[in-house]
This record gives sequence, C-alpha cells and structure tokens, in this order.
Amino acid sequence: KSGSYILQRYELLTSNNGIVFGAAYTDVHLRLPLLIFLAGVSLIGAVLCASNVWLAGIRLPVAAVIVVFAVSIVQMIVPSLFQSYWVKPDELKLESRYIARNIEFTRYGFALDHITSAPFPAKGKLTPELIAANQATIQNIRWWDPRPLLDTYRQLQEIRLYYDFHDIDVDRYTIDGSYRQVLLSARELNQSKLPADAQTWINQRFKFTHGNGLAMNPVNRFDEEGLPIFYVKDIPPVGPPELKIDRPEIYFGEETLNYVVVGGGTKEFDYAKGQENVYNVYEGRDGVSLGSLWRRALFAWSFGDFKLLISDNVTPASKILFRRLIRERVQRIAPFLRLDRDPYLVVNDGRMIWLQDAYTVSDSLPYSQQRQPDGINYIRNSVKIAVDAYDGNPIFYIADPKDPIVQTYQRIFPTLFQPMDSMPASLRRHIRYPEDLFIIQAGVYGTYHMKDPEVFYNKEDLWSFPKESHKGQNTFMQPYYTIMRLPGEPREEFILMLPMVPNNRDNMIAWLAARCDGDNYGKVIEFAFSKEKLIYGPAQIEARIDQDTTISQQLSLWNQMGSRVIRGNLLVIPIDDTLLYVEPLYLSAESRQLPELKRLIASTGDRVVMAQDVDSLLAAL
Repeated sequence: KSGSYILQRYELLTSNNGIVFGAAYTDVHLRLPLLIFLAGVSLIGAVLCASNVWLAGIRLPVAAVIVVFAVSIVQMIVPSLFQSYWVKPDELKLESRYIARNIEFTRYGFALDHITSAPFPAKGKLTPELIAANQATIQNIRWWDPRPLLDTYRQLQEIRLYYDFHDIDVDRYTIDGSYRQVLLSARELNQSKLPADAQTWINQRFKFTHGNGLAMNPVNRFDEEGLPIFYVKDIPPVGPPELKIDRPEIYFGEETLNYVVVGGGTKEFDYAKGQENVYNVYEGRDGVSLGSLWRRALFAWSFGDFKLLISDNVTPASKILFRRLIRERVQRIAPFLRLDRDPYLVVNDGRMIWLQDAYTVSDSLPYSQQRQPDGINYIRNSVKIAVDAYDGNPIFYIADPKDPIVQTYQRIFPTLFQPMDSMPASLRRHIRYPEDLFIIQAGVYGTYHMKDPEVFYNKEDLWSFPKESHKGQNTFMQPYYTIMRLPGEPREEFILMLPMVPNNRDNMIAWLAARCDGDNYGKVIEFAFSKEKLIYGPAQIEARIDQDTTISQQLSLWNQMGSRVIRGNLLVIPIDDTLLYVEPLYLSAESRQLPELKRLIASTGDRVVMAQDVDSLLAAL
C-alpha cells in the first residue's frame, strides 16, 4: 500500500482537474504531501501488523487499518474542499504557474512549439500583374474535387467491371519541366465485382490476383465536355516518359483483401486485349512457398480452406501471398506504430510504391492536454513506410530521429528501421506532410496558440475549423494540398494548408501552412490576419455565392430534369498579399454517376464571378 501511494504521486502529472491538465495548485500543495504522508502511515501500519506475530491480538491489526484508512478518507475529502474554498476564489493567480506548464508541454507534445508565426495583412488586390507573377500558383489551383472525381474515374477508367478505384490521392510531379499537382488512383482488382458465376475458387485464388496500373490527371485541366484530361490512363497504363510504369501489376493495395496463390499451374489474368486475354506469372520476391504437403496443410487449416490441400493447381513452385492490405501488412510488422488512415500511391523509377505515414503516440506526457476521444497527448510522424505494390516489400524509414519513442523502438528492433537519407532521392521528393497529423495539430492549436496564461484561462481567442457546404449540408473544412508561393519565398512549393476562424464565427482569423518540399519539409507556419479587419471565411463566401442572382438562377435551372449540381471544395488560395477564393461546380445526371466540371467560381471577397474557363474567370474578376 505504501508503494502504491509513492507511485500515485506521478499520476498527478497526468490528472485533469478541469482547469489544468497535470499537477495543479491543489495537487502540488495538498495531494502530494498527503500521498507522502499516507506512504509513511502505511509503513507504520505494516510495522504494526508485523509486530502482531509476536504480540498476538486483535488490537494492533485494527489500529493499523484505522490509521491507514482514516487518513485515506481525509485524502478523498480534504483536497476537494481545499480546491472549492481556497483555490477557486483566486484561481487565476494560484493556477497561472501550472497553466503555463500545461501550455508549454501541450505545445511540445503536439509539436506546436515548432510552428512559426508571420503576419498576413491581406491588403493587396488581385491584378493582371499579380496573376502573371504567380502563374505556377494559378496553374495548380485544384478545380477537380476528389469526391466527384472518384465517380468520374470509375466511369471512364475502370474499363472492366472487376476493377475499382478505392480513393483519390494528391501528389506532385515534374512533367514536361513544369511542377504539377496531380490527382491519381490505383486501378485495383475487386473480386466481388466479378459476375456471380465467375466467382469460382480457381478465379479468386489463381486467376484474378492483381490490379493494373493507375489513372492520373492534373488538378486544373478539363476538356470541352467537362471531363478530366489524363496524364496516365488505360490498361496497360499509357503516359509521358516521366510516368513510365514497368511493373503495373498491383498485388498489394487498399482492396487486396484475399490471399492468392501464384507461380502455380494456372496462369494469372493480366488484362484484356481485343478479343483475347493477356496472362502473366508473378515474379516478385514476396510469398511463402507451398512446396511441401505440411505447409499446404498448415495454410489450409489457417485459412479454413481444404481445397488448398487437394488442388492440383498448387504445385511445388507455388507461393501464397497473404496480408496484402497495406495497412494490415504494416500493422502486423510494427503493431506499436499508429498508422495514417490513407496510404498514397507514387510512381517512382518505373514502379508503383505505396507510402504509408506512421506515428509514435503516448498518453503519458506530463502536463500535456489529452486529446479526445483517443486520449493521446504526444504524437510524432516518426516513421514513413514504403511498400512496393508489386512485391509487397516494406521499408521503414525514420523521419524524425529526435523522437525519443522511435529511438527506443530502434534500439529494440535495430534491423527494422533505416535512416531517411537512405530513401531514394526520387522517392523522397514525394513525401508529404500527413493530413491526419495536421488535423490533430490544427485542432489543438485552435486553443494552444494562446501562450499567455491569463488569455488562455479566459479562453478569449479560441479558433476552430471553418465550415463549407457539401451536398446541402454544412461540414467542417478539411486541410488541402496545393502548390503555391508562400509570402516572402522565391518559388512555388507543395504545401498542406487550412484556414482558421474564431470559435462560433465565420470570418477568417489565420491560415496554417505545412511545407512538404526539400529541406523545408515539416515546417509549419501560422499566417495571422489583422484582428481589426474583416477577412471573409469560407462559409461567408459560400453565402455570397448563394446570394448571387446569376449563379443561383443557373443552379436552380441545372437542379431539374434529372440532373443535379455538385459543389466542390471551396478553397482559399493566398496570392502574395491577397486572397483568392475558388469553387468548382459539377453537373451529374441522376441516372449516371459521371460528374462533369461545368463552371468555375471565384471571389476576392468583395465580388463573385462565374465562368467556363480559368482565363475568362480571372479576367472577369
């Protein structure tokens, strides 16, 4: 019992009294001395009980119990009374020291102490000269929203009913000498889409084993019909030399749910060509040999599939591929890492590579506020994992060597991790600041950008995520990647950004930018607006769009006769010292999910315009 009380002292550092997370005034000045006193009293009780061996009787044990538990009851009652009648009347003064600790350690726990601040006066105006000086930013405005684009991909590029696009990823490539932001998706095999009579055991385990290639389009280009112009398309994939793919087969991905057997007596279906099918044989390094009857029996038992044991299609040269989902594969190897929800695909040196971000987390950092609902109060994007889509080979790179948690894991598993410098330079150009981490940091920063204990105590300057309209409902805006030139920087770069608004208000107060390129990777900047000037937030611009008579009439007209309008993400694009708001409009028939990009909307806050192409839009603005 005495040892327990000694250890309970450390729990005060991760306790929560509603004002301060961690040891507060009452904890330090009352609970801590009481715990030390209780430890001493418990030792006295232990001595009394031990003495009872020689002085047999009931009195000593009863006295020990009374002494220990009477003081324990005092520990439960007195601190709450002390907090209510001594601390509460002068709370700010007494708790300021501990509030400051909470701010300091929370900012450290979520890496907010590395965020730099810069003013953004937003006093400039959009002019033709400004547009001409920022062409790379203008040409990389994302007019294609990943949500409707996924439906368009499925209509135009699935090509065969058994393929599927799981989601849309965002990345950047240098194509024809230009730095371009692109959207892409892997064309994976979805066995559940095979016709019912084709979903045989042979087809599912031996023939239909892999997806094929990907589709990719620039974020800003569309044809006269409002459809994307592709950089990479079709089967086998066709694209520019920079995006050549030597191994387009996808054996490991986000929809590879089932195990398959390769290298056996049955050739694998690769793709359809005219009236014939093209077949191939897996040549990758992954897979467990099924050369012995014992192994076949073990896998048959493990998967509950007796056919593995008796099928003639399984030969001594056969191998079984399993745990082919990227997240499941990585989690099996390193269950101590928390994985980002969305691995993304990269074309690199003729191969397709999945990049998976991973985090080290803790809920035990003293004084750091725990985030709800998961309770973590420390997080670092310490590991990046590259998984080959063809042979499934995972390589773990340490992205944050200063993180003490990953340093410990590296000592436990010395052969698992590699330094980030060993990642090929061509692949390193595609690493990006993870969206999940940025959302967590931005959410905590909404409160913990306040460094002054008095301001923090009064919650005078709370920030939150802005809202936007999607499918007729207001939702919180998500961070988005874009290529732009940050204020004061000489050239454009790939960043992840998010506007911020005051709590329960719609006007913008700041915007956060996480840099992704080169030596600037990982640097986060807060660009703060003047509090004396109104800067329109996304919800206010959405309202101005709704109130524009020309636009509202067009939307009402389109939302009839079996068609519906889809409003894309409203994006805020800083250009030098001014703000450009943009939103795409898509038109889709209710009977056919093929969204077409029909109109572009832009605003500088004081006026709203709509046009069919970028040049007309900016000229009108």
